[in-house]
Amino acid sequence: MQPRMILASIGTALALGWPLLVHWLQQHVDGALLLAGGALLLLWRLPRLPALLAIAALLSLGVFGSTRLGVHGYPVLVNLAMLYTFGASLLHGPPLVERLARLREPQLSPRAIAYTRRVTQAWCLFFAINGAIAGFTVLKGDPVLWALYNGVISYLLIALMFSVEWLVRRRVQRADPQCSSA
Repeated sequence: MQPRMILASIGTALALGWPLLVHWLQQHVDGALLLAGGALLLLWRLPRLPALLAIAALLSLGVFGSTRLGVHGYPVLVNLAMLYTFGASLLHGPPLVERLARLREPQLSPRAIAYTRRVTQAWCLFFAINGAIAGFTVLKGDPVLWALYNGVISYLLIALMFSVEWLVRRRVQRADPQCSSA
């Protein structure tokens, strides 16, 4: 395995495991160090503009609020950045899901394009709700609830969202052959 792939794998594992890692480390490591780690993960994980805004927000929470808010705010900011990315693609087109669909099938039917727009909208709604719940777990102040929701439940919900969309896509494709490339 190439060093770049190893580094990417480590970064992905850290980003995905961040809530559980923080839950374990916060009793052993200074909050400022965790805050810096969260800022670095955001910089690595997110597109440039959302990453810079998210890092500024994270560090501001840590400096002007508390390191706990800054460290625990990471999942909220990731959801906001994803909402921004998907939402901006709806405004400035083509929608993100359409771009992904075109990687497999460059020529999409009008119905398939409409479907990908709806899926992009659904992901926007998902990230808004998931981010709000993540925010609630931060404000609640219960580290176990925060780690459980942001480190386990939210990933299960993402998997559920992917699964439901896949099932709906299969049903749409069977009902309308013109959408076979969606």
